Amino acid sequence: MDRYPILDRIKTPADLKKLDSWELSRLCYEIRAFLIDHVSRTGGHLASNLGAVELTVALHRVFDSPKDSIVWDVGHQSYTHKILTGRKDRFDTLRKEGGLSGFPKPQESAHDAFVAGHASTSISAAYGIACANHLNGSDHTAVAVVGDGAFTGGMIYEAINNAGRSDVNLVIVLNHNDMSISRNVGAFARYLSTIRAKPGYLHFKQHVENILDHLPLIGQPLKRALQSSKSVLKYILFHNTFFEEMGLTYFGPVDGHDLTALEQVLSRAKELHQPAVVQVETVKGKGYEFAERNPPAYHGVSQFDVQKGCADPDLFPGCNNFSSVFGAEMARLGAEDHRLCAITAAMKLGTGLDMFSKTCAPRFFDVGIAEEHAVTFAAGLATKGFLPVFAVYSTFLQRSIDQVLHDAALERTHIVLAVDRAGIVGDDGDTHQGIFDVALLTAIPGVTVYSPASYDQLRADLNRALYEESGVVAVRYPRGSENPAHCTICPSEDDIWLEGDRSLTVISYGRTAAALSEAVEGMENPPELLLLNKIWPLREDMVLALSRREHILFLEEAVQSGSIAEHLLAALVKAGFTGRYEMTTLPDGFIPQCSVPSALSRFGLSAEAIREKIEKLQEEDR
Repeated sequence: MDRYPILDRIKTPADLKKLDSWELSRLCYEIRAFLIDHVSRTGGHLASNLGAVELTVALHRVFDSPKDSIVWDVGHQSYTHKILTGRKDRFDTLRKEGGLSGFPKPQESAHDAFVAGHASTSISAAYGIACANHLNGSDHTAVAVVGDGAFTGGMIYEAINNAGRSDVNLVIVLNHNDMSISRNVGAFARYLSTIRAKPGYLHFKQHVENILDHLPLIGQPLKRALQSSKSVLKYILFHNTFFEEMGLTYFGPVDGHDLTALEQVLSRAKELHQPAVVQVETVKGKGYEFAERNPPAYHGVSQFDVQKGCADPDLFPGCNNFSSVFGAEMARLGAEDHRLCAITAAMKLGTGLDMFSKTCAPRFFDVGIAEEHAVTFAAGLATKGFLPVFAVYSTFLQRSIDQVLHDAALERTHIVLAVDRAGIVGDDGDTHQGIFDVALLTAIPGVTVYSPASYDQLRADLNRALYEESGVVAVRYPRGSENPAHCTICPSEDDIWLEGDRSLTVISYGRTAAALSEAVEGMENPPELLLLNKIWPLREDMVLALSRREHILFLEEAVQSGSIAEHLLAALVKAGFTGRYEMTTLPDGFIPQCSVPSALSRFGLSAEAIREKIEKLQEEDR
């Protein structure tokens, strides 16, 4: 028997409009079964997608994609959208090299209106599309589908501030489930919960309109009067009308798992032909008990057993990876030093700060998806003698570079950036690769950068960053576990020279330094190695020593433009270096999804590729 008899009939969104209510209910069941089955085998974002099934079906029944543009915020809840827009048969390739992206991608489908990987961008993009439609004389609608977690980011309010004073076809669907990755924080989360607790307005208005529709003569005039007085009614019922005050027509809250109600409200919002907000109440992880009980653990998962449930081990304290080692050291230091503060941007579990949040609760700050605010907030703490550490993924640090430059470095405040997921991250692809932080940070005056290759180095570097350095200090480390080949290296040195054949000096840092250590094991004639730990600024004595070498190879897991390899070459030229200099880095540009081992091998940064490169160069030098 076919497992997905209704789903298999859906080739385009237009097919959804042919289904009756029973078939639609069955379709949602089949989509959830399909998602659980496939994500358990490919990995991916599960809980957020399970919660958005009915919402996605309703969107595609009410709107005409791709003529109507659906913009997904972050996009980790767009799997059902992909399934319904002709990509179901490719779902086994999700997040794999050459396969479907885990996020919306316009190059992948005309139904993906805008690329998404970072939060709080959808309303700005959808508003831009809506304005473009208006300028082109088009009557099509732009729809932003945004979770309440994204409302902790300031860009959302910049967009609403502009969109609310416009007269374009824009519908904002606020998917409210009280979660981003962890549970939402802040005043706006409380505000949305207040609206959830007072759903009377929409029900009251619908009930009165139904009555008036059946009254002869006076029914329609009264209905128009009611519609014109909606702001007064909402103020009476809610006493706080943020969306209306910003110029947006508000609908909701509506049950996000009730297809009929969803379609009715979305249709009414579409018919307005002006900016509107529809607040939808959903359950993250809906339909899979493990995910409903623990949504953060099933936000992003690796392969798991559907019957037993098995969430991504990267999210749990005590597991063996760089994030958990960082978190444990922060908790230890926090217990000893009451100046130490930890800051996260809605990533408490992912960055390993769960233990600190419990043992040092008054000094733990989850600022929501607000990386820009996090940096400036940290700088403010620092001005009063505290030691703030902002733990952030490399890809999300990109969002706060202006604040690092203007509010921290220029102010000469002492803050520490714990840059997690530095380097290739793998399956999340080009929106999440942590390959630009070196170039961005080294362009800012006064910034110091460490890049540990082992857990011991990470602990030592965090302590040095806090207690021996000044200004902005970044400690960057990769996703995953340490390489045992590098664990015996002295953890507290700026750079480590290992003796070898001086006709070739090989330099690296971080995860690639560990791979280099592994590559030279057992070589009859290993080259001289320089393993950097404090990678920026470059030490003058190190540059002077290297300027006397004959042949240098620099290996680096970062884009070449702005890399340490480039900086070193420039410094060597000034120092009179006349030898041969080569670099193996990541290419400038964006790196698509693939496994970490595959990417490192392809770009010559795996232990095997490094050994082959060294042997080739040594042969050439003979």
